[in-house]
Amino acid sequence: MDTRFLGRVDYLPTYEAMQAFTDERYQQNNGRIDLEPLYSLPDQLWICEHNPVFTQGLAGKTEHILNAGSIPIIQTNRGGQVTYHGPGQVVAYPLLNLKRSGYFVKEYVYRLEEAVIRTLTHFNVTGHRVGGAPGIYVRLDDPSSHAILDQRLQKRLVGNPSIQHDEKSATINFAGLGKIAALGIKVSRHFSYHGVALNVSMDLEPFSHINPCGYTGLQTVDLCSLGLEVSVQDVALLFAKQLQSRLVP
Repeated sequence: MDTRFLGRVDYLPTYEAMQAFTDERYQQNNGRIDLEPLYSLPDQLWICEHNPVFTQGLAGKTEHILNAGSIPIIQTNRGGQVTYHGPGQVVAYPLLNLKRSGYFVKEYVYRLEEAVIRTLTHFNVTGHRVGGAPGIYVRLDDPSSHAILDQRLQKRLVGNPSIQHDEKSATINFAGLGKIAALGIKVSRHFSYHGVALNVSMDLEPFSHINPCGYTGLQTVDLCSLGLEVSVQDVALLFAKQLQSRLVP
């Protein structure tokens, strides 16, 4: 995987460059995904920071943007709802040929999340998954705790036929949790782009201007707010290595 550290870049030209790169890979094979030349084209991993921006996913609803102020809003074709990108956040864009990698989207998401979890482990922070809410979360009272989340237990109870509850209308209780990494991807004709953002040392105030990822009252945290003094550059290097390791075929 060809890994590129882009530094701090504006979001829109980066988004457009991802689209152009993905389209070029497709067009080089005249739209066919079974031709051998496709398999010689290297995957890329872009690591960067963005200047302040709100981005909307395909499912994004305007009511989840409470007050954008002077921060621009960009509509995208990734999955999910609204999120914020800004300095102090490591953003990773894996540009992969998933057909060559040999795994499907669900496993791809799992591998992205696992890379975040392993990166956090390096700093003695335990990352957690919450069913139905992509991304990685930490316990606010004890960020290093491995104890199972109450939210995961609730999901199991919802699926219990002995309990009268409509699973489709169930909402996730994020009490006691902070979201430290957001995930939103796009897969087009077996090629992936967009990716995952890990909060390191950033101004978290803009997250209060939105319902992050469409969840009212969801708290967002970074490594700094958990009491860790780490540089964005160091985390970027560690995160890139984890992604390189976890995304291999």
